Amino acid sequence: MQESIEQSGGQQQETALPEWMELVRRQVNSLKFGSVLITVHDSRVTQVEKVEKVRLDKPPGSTR
Repeated sequence: MQESIEQSGGQQQETALPEWMELVRRQVNSLKFGSVLITVHDSRVTQVEKVEKVRLDKPPGSTR
């Protein structure tokens, strides 16, 4: 899990990211085109979905 460093009154303090936030970060970083959907129930993240789109180049001479 990635840790972040926060400045607090001149002191450095390390805080661990929540598991769901690290998961979202990895999912977003692995996408070129697509979306990441976060589902929340009772103020808690319960599900993370990734939808990846693959874009194909138009063939030469195509009018569409």
